[in-house]
Amino acid sequence: MRVGAVFPQTEIGNDPGDIRRWATAVEDLGYDHILAYDHVLGASTDDRPGWHGYTSEDPFHEVFVLFGYLAAITRSVELATGVLVLPQRQTALVAKQAAEVDVLSGGRLRLGIGIGWNEVEYGALGESFRDRGARSEEQVALLRELWSTPVITRAGRWHHVDRAGINPRPAAGMIPVWLGGSADQTLRRVARIGDGWLPTGEPDRARDKVERLRDYTRRAGRRPDDIGIEPRLNLAAVPLGDRAGYAARWQDLGATHLTVNTMGSGHATVTGHLAALRDTIAALAGAGLTG
Repeated sequence: MRVGAVFPQTEIGNDPGDIRRWATAVEDLGYDHILAYDHVLGASTDDRPGWHGYTSEDPFHEVFVLFGYLAAITRSVELATGVLVLPQRQTALVAKQAAEVDVLSGGRLRLGIGIGWNEVEYGALGESFRDRGARSEEQVALLRELWSTPVITRAGRWHHVDRAGINPRPAAGMIPVWLGGSADQTLRRVARIGDGWLPTGEPDRARDKVERLRDYTRRAGRRPDDIGIEPRLNLAAVPLGDRAGYAARWQDLGATHLTVNTMGSGHATVTGHLAALRDTIAALAGAGLTG
């Protein structure tokens, strides 16, 4: 498996020196990619009793700006969103931003997308929460067309482009698009249009979803082996001695990638996050699970 590290969005702070030290160390430790979560606005909980999830108190670096910075200070590590909340953003602008990061990083961007859960955030960004799933499929089609073709004309349900295009475009003419989520509709969407799937949860509870994804992929006329699978290893929930076994169970299910998340483990400094990453990559490498 290719092993990556989750950028500790809510715990790393705003010092660019700390961000540089974390990113360059992750690359030097042998991690294959850096994955960043995405939120633009957080909801205040002052008048929202029972609110679950990120809030206005949780810091989030904007992913495309962050990746522009990381592209300049790293050499080969892949940059992945996991996930960008695509339907709350303008599609043509995402195509432009993603292409720019891909160009400046030398083709190192992988775009993980999802439909999100925060209706407050959608409202503040002026986008519809209700139709976000179906709209995301049209968005992915438009992204790929803008990345691959100099000038396009498209008249869709939500998007209208009249003889226009972005420049620069990705050097390869494409950027991999992976989809996050575990609902059945998401699995069907991955099977139809995804380059990969970003599941959540334990491997023992994911077997049925993996089998359904493979079945839906065959029905869509595609090969299951052409769709990557990247689960997450949350260190706060999995002790060091169990991490290799956790990763091996996911590998047995067909995982091609794994991303290690150090947030929520009580690390107050960048040094603490990096020490946890160092111990984890050593454990996975020792079990023959990396590379």
